[in-house]
Amino acid sequence: MKLTVFFNGQFWVGVIEQWDGDRLKAAQYVFGREPKDNEVLLFVQRNMLRLIAESREHVSARRREKKVNPKRLARQAAKEMKQKGVSTYAQMAIKHEYERRKQERRKSAKARKEALAAKRRELKVKKRKEKHRGR
Repeated sequence: MKLTVFFNGQFWVGVIEQWDGDRLKAAQYVFGREPKDNEVLLFVQRNMLRLIAESREHVSARRREKKVNPKRLARQAAKEMKQKGVSTYAQMAIKHEYERRKQERRKSAKARKEALAAKRRELKVKKRKEKHRGR
């Protein structure tokens, strides 16, 4: 699991990446203003696992696993510290999760709208029947 915190031009954002074999799950959290170290630590302790567990979408990608020279590993760590963005696989996973939630919102909004229309229709019919009864 990896947490990358970066400034996207407007807000400070944290992207969580979790590899499960050759599948990647990713989630995004907006910190807002620049987070202090203790804010990031609290996020990791309280919200990070819940947030990644809620993410249902994943992207298939292959990771090459082989033993890495310690010096190369140190260079890679320094390079990742300089890197500002997140992996494209993580971006794809976040996008899929966003699209899934958008579809769920649309379905629930449509159901609410239909229920409201049915309720209005029933009230209209009831009102007409009462008028015909002569009351």
